[in-house]
Amino acid sequence: MVTHDIKAIFLDVGNTLRIVIPDEPFQAQARQQLATLVGTTQTPDAFCEQIDVRWKVYRKQSKETLIEASEKELWTRWLLPDFPAEKIAPLSGKLTRLWRDRDGRRVPRADVKQTVIELTRRGYVLGIIANTITETEIPDWIEADGLTDYFKVVILSSKVGTRKPNPKIYLDAARQIGVEPSRCAYVGDNPVRDVQGAQGAGYGMMIILVEPDTLKKEPPTDDLKPDRLIDECRELLDIFPPRAEQEK
Repeated sequence: MVTHDIKAIFLDVGNTLRIVIPDEPFQAQARQQLATLVGTTQTPDAFCEQIDVRWKVYRKQSKETLIEASEKELWTRWLLPDFPAEKIAPLSGKLTRLWRDRDGRRVPRADVKQTVIELTRRGYVLGIIANTITETEIPDWIEADGLTDYFKVVILSSKVGTRKPNPKIYLDAARQIGVEPSRCAYVGDNPVRDVQGAQGAGYGMMIILVEPDTLKKEPPTDDLKPDRLIDECRELLDIFPPRAEQEK
């Protein structure tokens, strides 16, 4: 496949750039801190189980409408509507981070930083498009890993209110980065949502990083096929050669 027309590469985060590592003491601490922060009289486990019921209702609604709530709306309207909004709203950012920590530690894949830096060196403009309920976790991560300057655009569903696979989130990313969609590539792990959104927006290339857990939840369909499949981030370097050499 010819890739010399690709100028911008957008990447997903969850299960693409980062993975979740189970860590029960870390997860238990998150549950405890969440319950303490809210001031509930329930045990941390019982409290989180109650939130999880509401969480599943919200997730179903957000996937159907492709609308993502802000952190404040998520907690005041969906997850903790029985608590005073004026108390919960200022805590929403911390609550979101703790809610995600209850799943485990989120760590970047070992080859992410090197791949991101090399793709930039080769002349590609990079950005992030991610469905996420947090507004700060991803920016904080890329800053901590020294990658802020490498991602020219960071589009988060929690900030823009639109979820993948709505083509709008992909088109807005291309517009912000100043590259026509046909010269954009997207790298994600979801063989349905990511492919549908990128192709619907007219992106020139769609790459799936094969993630077994994702495939179990959402197996690929016959009518939505990515252009390439990879097993590791560094395989992007085999797909995207230096642009300067390609354009001579």
